[in-house]
Parts: sequence; structure tokens; C-alpha cells
Amino acid sequence: MLVLGRKPGEYVMIGNDIKVQVIKSKEGDLRLSIEAPKEIPVVRGELLNSKTSYSCK
Repeated sequence: MLVLGRKPGEYVMIGNDIKVQVIKSKEGDLRLSIEAPKEIPVVRGELLNSKTSYSCK
């Protein structure tokens, strides 16, 4: 596991085509922007842990 500290505007690349950028951060609230190819599903963890099914669009 890799743990990083990032400030708003900074980002991390995963491979060559997935970009995770911090948009906003304040007291317990973090907003991320995730850019990934359409064929890569991006799903919130709570949806994976629930019995709710999801579809990739």
C-alpha cells in the first residue's frame, strides 16, 4: 500500500492513463477527480461492499 499526502490541485498517476487529482480538501471532506479510460470501472467502495449492483457506463 502506498500512502501519499496531496494538496488541492496536485495529482497522482496510476499507470499512464489514470489520473487521480485532489480538487478540494477541508476538515474531513475530500473531493477527488478521477480520469480513467471508459473500460476501467471506477466505483465507490461503499457500493462494492453493498448488495447493490452497479453498471459501468
